Amino acid sequence: MKNIKFPLKNLFILAILVTTFIACDRDYISLGSDISGQNNFDVFDKEYEVIAFNNKLNPVQTNGLPSNLLGVYKDLVYGSSKASMVTQLTPTIFDPTFPDSTRMDSVVLTIPYFSKSLGIENEETKYKLDSIYGDGDINLKLYENNYFLRSFDPNSEFNAPQKYYSDRSLSASNQIPLSSLQGEVLHEFQGFKPNNSEIKLKQGEEVTRLAPAIRVKMDTTFWKNKILLKEGQPELSNANNFQNYFRGIYFETEANTTNGVMMLLNFGVANANITIHYSSPPTASGTERVSGTYQMNFPNNKVNFFENDFSLAIPNGDPMMGDEKLYLKGGEGSMAIVDLFDGTDVDDNDATMTAFEEFKNDFVETDADGKFVKAKRLINEANLIFYVDQSLTNGQEPDRIYIYDTKNQIPLIDFRFDAADKNVPNNSRISHLGKLEREGDDENSKGVRYKIKITEHIKNLLLKDSTNVRLGVSVSTNVNMEEERLQNSILTPGINTVESIPGSSVLSPKGTVLYGNNTTVPGKRLHLEILYTEPNNE
Repeated sequence: MKNIKFPLKNLFILAILVTTFIACDRDYISLGSDISGQNNFDVFDKEYEVIAFNNKLNPVQTNGLPSNLLGVYKDLVYGSSKASMVTQLTPTIFDPTFPDSTRMDSVVLTIPYFSKSLGIENEETKYKLDSIYGDGDINLKLYENNYFLRSFDPNSEFNAPQKYYSDRSLSASNQIPLSSLQGEVLHEFQGFKPNNSEIKLKQGEEVTRLAPAIRVKMDTTFWKNKILLKEGQPELSNANNFQNYFRGIYFETEANTTNGVMMLLNFGVANANITIHYSSPPTASGTERVSGTYQMNFPNNKVNFFENDFSLAIPNGDPMMGDEKLYLKGGEGSMAIVDLFDGTDVDDNDATMTAFEEFKNDFVETDADGKFVKAKRLINEANLIFYVDQSLTNGQEPDRIYIYDTKNQIPLIDFRFDAADKNVPNNSRISHLGKLEREGDDENSKGVRYKIKITEHIKNLLLKDSTNVRLGVSVSTNVNMEEERLQNSILTPGINTVESIPGSSVLSPKGTVLYGNNTTVPGKRLHLEILYTEPNNE
């Protein structure tokens, strides 16, 4: 234990120290000691035991996500993961009328990458692609989907949304047949690799410039028969009829080289679409053909499917003693469960004290019912520090991990009081969810540790008599996702009964290995660190 003494010069400093124990509703807590002299408080830090163990995930819900993964990713620790997906299409207009003697000119698929501009060089905008994992290539095949993606679960009592899972399941006993997804082949890519080049579209003297995207011309015959020749028929008259008639596209990925590539794509943006370009003969007074377009966007009903070929067997966790190492892997991977103070709130034996009761007794006085009366010590900061096992990882670790309340499936209260960065999500809420500290400045240098601050959560355990819930720890691709959306269900929770996983973990292909509470490696053990102030009555 470290002991640091400092003088309090005035009542303003004292007020700051006292209010550090005020909970998030700003209730006032009296420390309960008289003030005299200039050296009345000491600052200490203390370590408390925790239990942390692995929880390998069963299939996870993958519909309703804000983005989707596509590709093959090879993790140096875990092995390979493949992400395919199926999506519906919705026209921007219904019951269209096409001109007489219409000619199909082209059919173009466009799906933008996440990218940022680096400036203009030689009259061309340079871009850096974001959310691209790996530097290899893949084979990509597009099929007409023949499986109807329904929006609501017919077996629910209140017409709840239908859930789809990463192994193509709708429930434990109902799975989508792969053959239903693989209809007519619409397009094939061999050795596909993302390109960060600006896209230039020329029409006469006019040049349109687009940010990098998957952009390809598809065969026109299929789309002529599917769309243009259905003019005036019920299939194109409304969204329900259209989506039952044309059930969407299945994007299937396969490895092409040893090092694959996986992309996070936003199919929901306005410029992600399939556009049919057509033209008709010139009008009586014209000399050029009259052009038109028919556009189909990707609606909300999209589902990711994951296939793992892990070379590392993720071990079953030990809820009683905790694990030596914690395996965190995104997608249909693995998370960790943390029990603070052995996870027990109270016991029935007045003669003994649980670890949690001992902790409360260290910091507060309670009444006969265990309710807060007054503080003995003031908590300044509380941290969980996770050290990376560098013998297994090689700089591939995610920058961010996320901690949450597994019982209520929500962020911790500290999440609400940390600053969000909407423009650069990787820099969001870094006080509570500290970014990976690396050995060097390079983004691929080896990771050292994550410092997760849970000060307000710990204060609430004391002040509010909150339940000492189990905490979940997972990788995250964007912590901002957890602010307003519900978590994604796990198909069958398993023995540890964690029922959901954060969406930002589902959308991360990355993984890491952390030291747990049961490690014997010096200085790497997971623990709860609490820095606090208490009166010095000497």
